[in-house]
Amino acid sequence: MNWSDPELIDGCKRRSKKHEEVFFKRYYGYVMGISLSYVKNHDLALEITNDSFLKCFDSFKKMEEAPQLKPWLRRITVNTAIDYYRKNKKFQNHLEADGETPVFDEVYAPDQMAYQDILKILRQLPDDLQLVFNLYEVEGYSHKEVADRLNITESSSRVYLTRAKSRLRQLIQTHLKEYAGR
Repeated sequence: MNWSDPELIDGCKRRSKKHEEVFFKRYYGYVMGISLSYVKNHDLALEITNDSFLKCFDSFKKMEEAPQLKPWLRRITVNTAIDYYRKNKKFQNHLEADGETPVFDEVYAPDQMAYQDILKILRQLPDDLQLVFNLYEVEGYSHKEVADRLNITESSSRVYLTRAKSRLRQLIQTHLKEYAGR
């Protein structure tokens, strides 16, 4: 079917299975890509993706106006990934700033790295560091917003981000050495 987004949304509001199926197929890759940027495991990303679509379909019936779909889908997917982390208590033993760890640091990302290389490196981060890095650097949340969403302190958010950047530097250097040795 070649329905426009407003037609798809209207059909989804009516709980038309065909409209929901077309909507799912049209935006599956987009939502799955976001999910994969938050978890390493494909099965978990699939779970987040499916949960995100279920939330979307439930939200359609409450909508007055059609949203801008991609930003709306991104927000739902990111929130679903955050819910997954909360449910699994990844931040149960979160870290406080100790005064010794530098909080602000610049990251150098070489221009010659391919997108897939960068994703591969990001996936090597521990889950908690990857989540904070994505929320702050990719999604643009402030440390206060990250802290509020993850039930940690702002200083913990800063420490996680600093550690993520430090670890990314190490991973990038290792990647570039391996690349140069080919």
